[in-house]
Amino acid sequence: MDKKILLIFCMLTMVSTLWAQVYDNNDETTDEDEFTVIDGEGNTEVIEFPEAMTFDLDSLMNIYMAKTYLDEPVDCNMRDVNPTYSKEDYVDRLSRIPSVMEMAYNDVVQKFIDRYSGRLRHSISYMLGASNFYMPIFEEALETYQLPLELKYLPIIESALNPKAVSRVGATGLWQFMLTTGKQYGLQVNSLVDERRDPVKASYAAARYLSDLYKIFGDWNLVIAAYNCGPANINKAIHRANGEKDYWQIYPYLPKETRGYVPAFIAANYMMTYYSQHNICPMSTRLPASTDTIMVNRNIHLEQVAEVMGINIDLLRSLNPMYRRDIIPGTTELSPLRLPQTEVGRFIDLQDSIYNYRADELVNKRVEVDVNDDAPTYYRKSTRYSRRSRAVRRGGGRSVTIRRGQTLSEIAKRNGTTVAKLRRLNGIRGNNIRAGKKLRVR
Repeated sequence: MDKKILLIFCMLTMVSTLWAQVYDNNDETTDEDEFTVIDGEGNTEVIEFPEAMTFDLDSLMNIYMAKTYLDEPVDCNMRDVNPTYSKEDYVDRLSRIPSVMEMAYNDVVQKFIDRYSGRLRHSISYMLGASNFYMPIFEEALETYQLPLELKYLPIIESALNPKAVSRVGATGLWQFMLTTGKQYGLQVNSLVDERRDPVKASYAAARYLSDLYKIFGDWNLVIAAYNCGPANINKAIHRANGEKDYWQIYPYLPKETRGYVPAFIAANYMMTYYSQHNICPMSTRLPASTDTIMVNRNIHLEQVAEVMGINIDLLRSLNPMYRRDIIPGTTELSPLRLPQTEVGRFIDLQDSIYNYRADELVNKRVEVDVNDDAPTYYRKSTRYSRRSRAVRRGGGRSVTIRRGQTLSEIAKRNGTTVAKLRRLNGIRGNNIRAGKKLRVR
């Protein structure tokens, strides 16, 4: 299992850098993020495309990982011509997908198939190429929990297979975990680490979550919908539909995006199975070198590794997408650093140089500090403290110790000054002074 999983990590952020920007850029959204359908009884329903279906990925050809490991297919005939088929063709093809899950056809499903095979056909080409790396991870996680393997296509509609994708509501990673749900399923999230972006750990967490949802609903369509909007919203929809537990009957009572979630999932299964019938070819992939993991017990910055070892830092980021600020917190706990397999030995040989390279600048934080107590503390809560502060700041001069029974008047006379000056010099109000205290007279 380990080698198969490790092989895919060189593609973990194939479209991460630019896609993460696109995901948060409202100017890139299309004007067709939702559509309206009218049922046989004349009822109108608005259905929203999942967020990952509202962007085009064509421009991602220019980013590092796509340039390095994906190539445009050169032998795909008529790849920009999308044939049309009859309803019967789609029904037949869906029925022949080897699945324990329902792959039903209707006009809503057709809308999503049209979206994938038309506007997003180049995105499908990207995802077909990337799936060679991701699907083994997904399948092994699903198999561990004895779940339908068709669920491996869920990240297509969740994140477009981008481990660093962040939705407008903060869902993160391939499986789009919200912060609370991710932590509930054992995914560590802090300022330096976000395991929602770790393809392996997030996949096993997603499989466990899906398994739990099936125990609640016992219907895969409802499970998929609940994965999108939460089980509470599904239960509300069931209640509003008078106890009806058929997804297609309760979808008017669901959030707009969830109304299209199951159709999008069916369409994704259709396209990943029948892409060739729509003249879509997978991008050709060049399998990168195997990777391996080193456990580090000290804080280390990816830039230290990149500079000392001469490895492209974008490659390191793609191998280690869970590190939010390029810092691996090995001091906190043993933490994995994934490297090309051929570089593991070099890392071991160079680790002292790597750890020391620009360490003060990149990773070192002070663990103990001295407080500057040579200068006075400037605290201006009241006039009294302000005067006292000014008195303390005066350099030079002479002080005397107040004796029992002495008054300000007597001390002023003995030292050739005035009571007013003594008060101002020492921040004193009134005439009260205490024996044994120092009093500044100059």
